[in-house]
Amino acid sequence: MNPYFCAMGRKKTDKIVFENVKVLDAGAKGVSVAKAPEGQVIFIPNVVPGDVVDVQTFKKRKSYFEGKAIKFHSFSEHRTEPVCEHFGVCGGCKWQNMKYEQQLFYKNQEVYNHLKRIGKIELPDFEPILGSKEQFFYRNKMEFGFSSSRWMTQDEIDSNLELDNKNAVGFHIPKMWDKILDINKCHLQQDPSNDVRNEIRRFANENDLSFFNPRNHEGLLRTLMIRTASTGEIMVLIQFFEDDKAKRELLLNFLAERFPEITSLQYVINQKANDTIYDQDVILFKGRDYILEEMEGLNFSINAKSFYQTNSAQAYELYSITREFAGLTGEELVYDLYTGTGTIAQFVSKKAKKVIGVEAVPEAIADAKENAKRNNITNCEFFVGDMKNVFNDDFIRTHGHPDVIITDPPRDGMHAEVVKQILSIAPEKVVYVSCNSATQARDLALMDEMYKVTRVRPVDMFPQTHHVENVVLLEKR
Repeated sequence: MNPYFCAMGRKKTDKIVFENVKVLDAGAKGVSVAKAPEGQVIFIPNVVPGDVVDVQTFKKRKSYFEGKAIKFHSFSEHRTEPVCEHFGVCGGCKWQNMKYEQQLFYKNQEVYNHLKRIGKIELPDFEPILGSKEQFFYRNKMEFGFSSSRWMTQDEIDSNLELDNKNAVGFHIPKMWDKILDINKCHLQQDPSNDVRNEIRRFANENDLSFFNPRNHEGLLRTLMIRTASTGEIMVLIQFFEDDKAKRELLLNFLAERFPEITSLQYVINQKANDTIYDQDVILFKGRDYILEEMEGLNFSINAKSFYQTNSAQAYELYSITREFAGLTGEELVYDLYTGTGTIAQFVSKKAKKVIGVEAVPEAIADAKENAKRNNITNCEFFVGDMKNVFNDDFIRTHGHPDVIITDPPRDGMHAEVVKQILSIAPEKVVYVSCNSATQARDLALMDEMYKVTRVRPVDMFPQTHHVENVVLLEKR
């Protein structure tokens, strides 16, 4: 028998075991990559490049397998002990078993590979990836789900014991929409995030407040959102499914008394099929309906529906790099495309003559205008509309020809019509900020005939995960 291969029972799943497989690389979405004896790729979670393992497959395709490590023969030098008790079940921090310097290496490599293989463009030497000073407790926004039927460990299932309480508040198990992992301590958000969540669970259990059942669509408590700011302000929002005023106020009054430091205590009653709150009325229970974030002397209000970079400290670094790449002298007209709540626009405004921000979400533009007013910024104007429609020739004639364009699109990248319009008006510089270097590479390829990439710097906003931001400077050829 081939020493690297043995077959198990040929059932519907056709499970296969590959023995003594060396993990070669970090792949997409936080999984690692190995090779089968016949050359097929094997995607494996919860391993580190350099590990040597036996892999049991659970999915087979023509060119790849998906599997799990069932035995470790040797461990990688790049491996470290995960700090979280939930690692390996919770899907939130898939690289927590990898040393941080190696995480940065693979993030940098992913950006390079995307820009080179997808963009097929000439690249300058990358500037060093900017790591995060804080590798834990760095997120300013967390969302948790409630469930009356929590995820059970294999030991609990095998015990055949009847559990009196299956309530959970935590994270969805990856690829299982109806299963919630009950979280004791999460290492992503600073205090009092864990205390708030655990106290809600305890109080709800002691007072018979029902947890949501996503299959039957019943129960009081549906989701929990906690937002924190570097200013120390805290927002807590609970989403209720059932409209029970007495029980709702029982919990909210408890929270207000137990955590007087909460700046904004809000709730939503959501009885629709999904958990999103963007089409729901958010009701203020106590405090004010926003918290304040501060950056370089600027204050930004963040409400329940606002988008704000989820790592406040690294957001400052990201925006600083963006402003540096733009090379502003105070005489430039800058367009900030996909401006969101106008944070980048206002951050660069003191170095620009004028900044024009464009965004599709009306609520975000309202926030941007309010923040500019709060910060006494008079050289920023904000406009709402679908980017591919509003960013047209008439818009340019009305507001002026930009010297610099800053663009920070969503994960899908820029619409082809937006790229076409940038090429048509041909500003001297384009600074492209991206949370998805694959779509960024696609867009850079479309711009390559007119623009040369002169600077690249990845930024790690999300330690312990595979996600990475990237900033690129394009200058006219």
